Amino acid sequence: MSGAAAGDHRHAPIRLLRLLLLGGMVGLACWPLNAIDHLQDRLLTLLPAWTGTGWSLAGLLLAVAPTAAMPLLLLLQSGPLREATGSGIPQTIESLEHPDRTADLLGWRTTLARLLGWIGASLALMPLGREGPLVQLGSAVARGVQERWPRLLPQLDRRTLVAIGAGAGLAGGFNSPLMGSVFVLEELVGRYQAGLLWPTALVCAAAALVSNLAGMPLYDLGVLSTTEPEWLQLFWGVLIGAGAGGLGGLMAWLLLRAGRILQQPLRRRPLTWGLGLGGCLTLMILLSGGWSGGDGEALMRQLLSDAPVQLPVPSTEAQAWSGILRWLLVLVCRLIGPVLALAAEVPGGLIDPAFGLGSLVGYGLMELGGGNPELGLALGMAGGLAGSTQLPLMTVLFALRMVGDQQWLLGVLVSAVVGATVGRWIQPRPIYRALLDQQQQR
Repeated sequence: MSGAAAGDHRHAPIRLLRLLLLGGMVGLACWPLNAIDHLQDRLLTLLPAWTGTGWSLAGLLLAVAPTAAMPLLLLLQSGPLREATGSGIPQTIESLEHPDRTADLLGWRTTLARLLGWIGASLALMPLGREGPLVQLGSAVARGVQERWPRLLPQLDRRTLVAIGAGAGLAGGFNSPLMGSVFVLEELVGRYQAGLLWPTALVCAAAALVSNLAGMPLYDLGVLSTTEPEWLQLFWGVLIGAGAGGLGGLMAWLLLRAGRILQQPLRRRPLTWGLGLGGCLTLMILLSGGWSGGDGEALMRQLLSDAPVQLPVPSTEAQAWSGILRWLLVLVCRLIGPVLALAAEVPGGLIDPAFGLGSLVGYGLMELGGGNPELGLALGMAGGLAGSTQLPLMTVLFALRMVGDQQWLLGVLVSAVVGATVGRWIQPRPIYRALLDQQQQR
């Protein structure tokens, strides 16, 4: 064995510990965002869709929160928070492609401003995901570590370390190491290589472990068991994947178009447009009884619960039609709500809203067809997320983590692939790349 090789082997344990340290730091940084996400779920339980009763005073105050919060956020985004508009993922991708802009795009001031914007929007029950701020937070931590301790991980260049940190942020926020690892390879780097995979997986695992110490459940929806044969999963995977993927792709398409239309009006009259957009979100919450509020995770858990408020339950013909109309209303709200908030460049993400939209499609279709609603929900959320992001492998891994049983693998895989294909027909350019293109054209 050569001296260099022997040296590499001697330093391998130290390098592993340093990678674990980096992941732990990212996971620790994710704690506040995870706490806000749990708080949002608790606030949602005050709304009629969760209580099964009418509107309370607390519920009404929460319903009008978007109307109050949106104008304030847009005013701040036109002034002190101008650098922190948008998701955070396009900005991270741009920093990887243009390292000279990393200090501006991933600086602590910009990162903190984006986190504060997302926190305000989340507590106002806006229908936003959190992957954008999480990815930027992980990237900023990795960048800060390298600047403070440049010799901590000398084998990794700055671009690679920032990408790994981004994946760790995703893993820490969603408690899914494989999801974060594949996101780095599938979206940020765009290639698969063993030399990048194992350090990414190690950092993501450490981030998920540390962020999970606060009590985050391993399986958000519990462990959903299925006895459905694989041929039936295949059949429904194609149908539900096409429907959910189509709506996911439509969400991405509408987001890009709405962003272009609203760009100039929002800059000229942020207060007026903020009141209008916030008022639309409030109206959706009121009309849907609260189903349209929040990121979508609480919606999925509620669909699987024994709560008295459910979507289409065809006990009588009149109740069936009433349930179908309510289901369609909630679908429209879950489609349009995230588009309005994200098109206004409020910090957030698409993962949770796309999951919620897809689960609503699959759950409702299976109830109408007399099938297994849990099967519909699992297949629908995979199709919806893959259709909106065009990241089928990441979707499969995250969906399996959500349902907690590998028996869903075939159906989830088929639904994700079909959903990504249909979504690509509707929105040819992957959404995060398209948002980056739109950002660079301004």
